[in-house]
Amino acid sequence: MEKFRSFDEIRKSLEKKETDCKAIVKYYLSNIETKAQLNAFVEVYSQSALEQAAAIDEKLASGKAGKLAGMVIGIKDVLCYNEHEANASSKILEGFESQFTGTAVQRLIDQDAIIIGRLNCDEFGMGSSNENSVHGKVLNAIDESRVPGGSSGGSAVAVQANLCTVSLGTDTGGSVRQPAAFTGVIGLKPTYSRISRYGLIAYASSFDTIGVFSNNITDNALVLETMAGPDDFDSTSSRKPVPSYSKLLHFDKPAKIAYLKETVYSEALQPEIKANTLNVLEKLKEEGHVVEEINFPLLDYVLPTYYILTTAEASSNLSRFDGVKYGYRTPNAHNLESMYKLTRSEGFGDEVKRRIMLGTFVLSASYYDAYFTKAQKVRRLIKDFTEDLLTKYDYIVLPTTPSTAFKFGEHSNDPVAMYLEDMFTVQASVSGVPSISIPNGKDNNGLPIGLQIMANSFKEAELYAFANYLTAAAFNK
Repeated sequence: MEKFRSFDEIRKSLEKKETDCKAIVKYYLSNIETKAQLNAFVEVYSQSALEQAAAIDEKLASGKAGKLAGMVIGIKDVLCYNEHEANASSKILEGFESQFTGTAVQRLIDQDAIIIGRLNCDEFGMGSSNENSVHGKVLNAIDESRVPGGSSGGSAVAVQANLCTVSLGTDTGGSVRQPAAFTGVIGLKPTYSRISRYGLIAYASSFDTIGVFSNNITDNALVLETMAGPDDFDSTSSRKPVPSYSKLLHFDKPAKIAYLKETVYSEALQPEIKANTLNVLEKLKEEGHVVEEINFPLLDYVLPTYYILTTAEASSNLSRFDGVKYGYRTPNAHNLESMYKLTRSEGFGDEVKRRIMLGTFVLSASYYDAYFTKAQKVRRLIKDFTEDLLTKYDYIVLPTTPSTAFKFGEHSNDPVAMYLEDMFTVQASVSGVPSISIPNGKDNNGLPIGLQIMANSFKEAELYAFANYLTAAAFNK
């Protein structure tokens, strides 16, 4: 039986002096080595993690340790950690070493969490299968012939395979929730602006959100309450107070729940996912909650809106990677123009190039109003519809993904089929509201199914409490 599947287990073991932080780190390092074929980690910080652990053991002995002492965390390869490499799983940032630590990561370290390494992902967070990484694909630990989801596939597998206690991913359109569903773990995308983006290598700045993977709700809530809050380095971070989420997990009142007809009865939905989702909704009715079907007429517009806006932002954000200041520079240039062209052609992967080209097209003078401006207007309609619905209902429940984990190569030659994997997750991203994916049984092949829950902006406490209720043994008996 594997040890340390929760932080509570680690904490109790430390309190009883059955173990120490160095032993915990060595346990995870051993797991990482044993399961190296999964390719979840791009780089393991063995030495610095053990040094951190030794220092925290001294703090524990003197009673001065932070609340996350003993928690071992892996971070997605788009998050900056001082004096450690960060290359967004892209050749173009080859050899780039961070000169500072991002705010979210620093706040975890300040509470004595131990950073064990950086995790594989789709290049610049662009993908739904973790097949677009310069470091190679990540394997799903349940079935190594299948994808772990993306773009935070490495982060999901690290928690799934017990390579760390908790991991950080980023969610632009479902990149935490979709891999969480594919790997059978919990994945949260908080409200946009709840966590500072300082130190996050940008993909689409008005969508990017740091998210959390865990095996249980309590660990997830504890990490969020530590990272969240205002930050002078990020003017878009919210100044709203941060509740103690991990202490507000009790759920004991009737709720009003909406489910979207167009998602639950979608033709694209795998039959087992539909059955499991309807089963949860029926159980909620039996438990005395109000459960109502709602029409969502804008569903067909959510995905096009998302891809128009995110590719536009990506084309702008990624223009800084040109071979001049840092990262990869082509050895084949003969003048300045060829240096720019060849560096970007050789440094970026196919999916990133595709999105840069799409974004450049929709921002071009001839098409700006036809695509980008129109997409911004539709985004407002989707946001208003979602927020209005969440003032009438406490939660929206829907499947996380239309299918369970698919096989490697299944959608590689069909970008549109790959983009459709995000069809149920992008609504929360376009609207900026918090959303969580929790495990909801398995399909006929034994592959995990995810259930997604949305709440209104800054209602993470209520979202966690409801998710905790749905994952409790009493609910699932």
